[in-house]
Amino acid sequence: MTAYTATVTVRLKHGVLDPEAETTKRALERLGFELGGLRSTDRYEIDLDAADADAAEERAAEMADRLLANPTIHDYEVEVEEAE
Repeated sequence: MTAYTATVTVRLKHGVLDPEAETTKRALERLGFELGGLRSTDRYEIDLDAADADAAEERAAEMADRLLANPTIHDYEVEVEEAE
C-alpha cells in the first residue's frame, strides 16, 4: 500500500444560490475590489493508503458521493497525489 493525499473540492452547482459568496462579494466590492463573480467551496484533504492512485481516487470519490457532497446541489472534483 502507498500513502496518498486526496483533495476533494465541493462547490455549489451553477444556478444554486450561494448566500455566503454573495455576502462576501458585496463586502469585497465595498472595499474597492472589482469582481466578476465569487463562489464558495469546501475543500477536504484526505490522507489514505491505497494500492495505486486510481484506487485512492475511487475511494475519495465514494466518500464525496456518500457524505461530502449532496449530488442534488453540489459538484465535486477529486485530485490525488502521492503523500510525501
